[in-house]
Amino acid sequence: MNMKPLRIGTHTVRFPLIQGGMGVGVSLSSLAGHVAKEGGVGIISTAQIGYREEDYDQNPVEANLRAIGTEIKKAREIAGPQGVIGVNIMVATRFYERYVKAACEAGADLIISGAGLPISLPEYVKEFPICIAPIVSSAKAAMIICKMWDRKYERMPDLVVIEGPLAGGHLGFSVDEIGQYTKDSYDEEIKNIQKIVQQFAAKYEREIPVIVAGGIFDREDVRHCLEDLHADGVQMATRFVTTKECDAADAYKQAYLNAKKEDIVIVKSPVGMPGRAIKNKFMERCMNGNPPELGRCHLCIEKCDRSKIPYCITDALVNAVKGNVDEALLFCGSNAYKCDHMETVKEVIQSLFKEE
Repeated sequence: MNMKPLRIGTHTVRFPLIQGGMGVGVSLSSLAGHVAKEGGVGIISTAQIGYREEDYDQNPVEANLRAIGTEIKKAREIAGPQGVIGVNIMVATRFYERYVKAACEAGADLIISGAGLPISLPEYVKEFPICIAPIVSSAKAAMIICKMWDRKYERMPDLVVIEGPLAGGHLGFSVDEIGQYTKDSYDEEIKNIQKIVQQFAAKYEREIPVIVAGGIFDREDVRHCLEDLHADGVQMATRFVTTKECDAADAYKQAYLNAKKEDIVIVKSPVGMPGRAIKNKFMERCMNGNPPELGRCHLCIEKCDRSKIPYCITDALVNAVKGNVDEALLFCGSNAYKCDHMETVKEVIQSLFKEE
């Protein structure tokens, strides 16, 4: 396989691999730290990251901000001095700017940001030596971000993540678009995004790595992205769930191991976006109009109208990571059904990149 190290700003990563951020609590310090230790980029999700803090129910935002520092520090202790640790922060997060600055102050190497267009991200990080990367799903989104960052901040992304329709969790597509895209047609979209990024990279006389995400599971997927699409790296999340180092409860991991292809469905999230998840008892109740009652608000998403949502997505995702899977929203990627045994992070990375 034609593989070279991934360079992000001043950081050089042995393998061209980013572990995707998974909230709530699925990718925290253990998973991210071990991925970074083994030569990838470890990513901590800040989505309700403080759910285990004692004061989380009373002060969710403060608990989350405190946990960002705690988890980054713990991940660094695992990864060692050369490990690259980043965070995934959703644009849709309430108090987005505060989360970004907390990650900067805690010493994160990289911020990856999607679930909306991170137009103001360069402004929020301008006082810090941190790399920043948008997640885009279309050439249109890539053009908007690059144009805006160029015009307003005279700055470009340090890398760009292209997340396709086979990804897990919230998706940057309408339900119709998810069904219309084929592998070949989305490959063309990837190439169009690459052309836009290359255009701005030339203007700034620098390299901007392009990372492909969504449905990446095995060595052949990696080979296709690196050799056929000429991407600079891949982002993978789903396969890391069934690793010993993943921060989620064993019952959550077992739900992936038990899932069949037909169990993986597109659902409408309470935040109004389509998402991919494992169909379980919780989803069946919600689909049948019998969702759980709303509890305390955890101040998660900026545009959440509690009078209209069918259930609290935070509660459903916290139940998932704690292992209460029958009362949980089990987000997953399209290939979750391929997870058939527990692995270690090292075994996953070796299976993707070790020379045969």
